[in-house]
Amino acid sequence: MGVVIISFLTGIALGIVFSLLKLPIPAPPNFAGVMGIVGVYAGFVLINNIM
Repeated sequence: MGVVIISFLTGIALGIVFSLLKLPIPAPPNFAGVMGIVGVYAGFVLINNIM
């Protein structure tokens, strides 16, 4: 769980840096894009747990 929290906090810090530097966010800018990434991860985990 510690790795998840560190990853989340790192993401927040990078989001702040990208915003302050007026750079485009290196992630999908909408919820549908984020859910696509979650879906790819879920599919990967699902297949690895089945096989």
